[in-house]
Amino acid sequence: MTLQEIKAPVEGHVTAFEKLFRETMKSKVPLLDKITQYIVRRKGKQIRPLFVFFSAGIFGNITDRTYRAASLIELLHTATLIHDDVVDDSNERRGFFSLNALWKNKISVLVGDYLLSRGLLLSLEHDDFDLLKIVSNSVKEMSEGELMQIEKARNLDIDEAIYFEIIRKKTASLIASCMACGAASLHVTEKDVALMYEVGEKAGIAFQIKDDILDFETSADKGKPSGTDIKEKKMTLPLIYVINQASYRDRRRIINTVKNHSQDPEKVAELMEMVHDQGGIEYAHDYMQLYKDQAIELLLSLPDVPARESLRNLVEYVVQRKT
Repeated sequence: MTLQEIKAPVEGHVTAFEKLFRETMKSKVPLLDKITQYIVRRKGKQIRPLFVFFSAGIFGNITDRTYRAASLIELLHTATLIHDDVVDDSNERRGFFSLNALWKNKISVLVGDYLLSRGLLLSLEHDDFDLLKIVSNSVKEMSEGELMQIEKARNLDIDEAIYFEIIRKKTASLIASCMACGAASLHVTEKDVALMYEVGEKAGIAFQIKDDILDFETSADKGKPSGTDIKEKKMTLPLIYVINQASYRDRRRIINTVKNHSQDPEKVAELMEMVHDQGGIEYAHDYMQLYKDQAIELLLSLPDVPARESLRNLVEYVVQRKT
């Protein structure tokens, strides 16, 4: 199914959420308003709010509290993307100029801080302390994951166990928070919230592995050039697999390329070809399918309602997408 087809059952809710999201970002500072309008115009696929709505729909009717949960998640996510672009010195995201490319680093960091604070206030103003706790934990996990990745990138000593811990924290924790917040927005039991968190965590790991696979593809419409992870000295699952299978000599050559020649297009292309030829993509794909299947198996233990099927379709979409 296309994302538009998956979104159709909650289209009205998405529209209501977008209105709240825009209102939440409003400011009396003209420059800030100009920047937030730019952010809204270049929004991505909005997969995360869909996770929130479908998760809530499994347990009952979507409410204003569900909209606030989705807005809180999206404000947090947008803030982290802005900060990531500053940290990575990236001038482009999803085919648009990044904020730091247009307004420089200082303003970008401050805008990210503003969005994060708006999310916090949105929760506090409505006593959504449980939602704030879930999302605050996600912020902590994402920060730890990013720092782990930076630390390991210095020595390139990432094995599979560390890789999975990094992506669990960096990516999966946010998607897990989406599903947990969706359920919690309807005041369900802690057990149900924990179950939805687990579903989201497994779906989030599959989501990130798919991203890592896409980075080795040559399609030009992904929103970022192929080989970006190697250029940023990030060790992802396809490459980790090839390193683990390589001879001592080849292993040293691969590490040397990532460490000292990551900006050389020819050497990066050679390394990407090696990953394809030696089964790195297939290996990562198998793990992606494993985590996706585990997420769906947990989903099937939940009430058999239309929202559950929509959520299942969304989980399938994130591992089949082309961008």
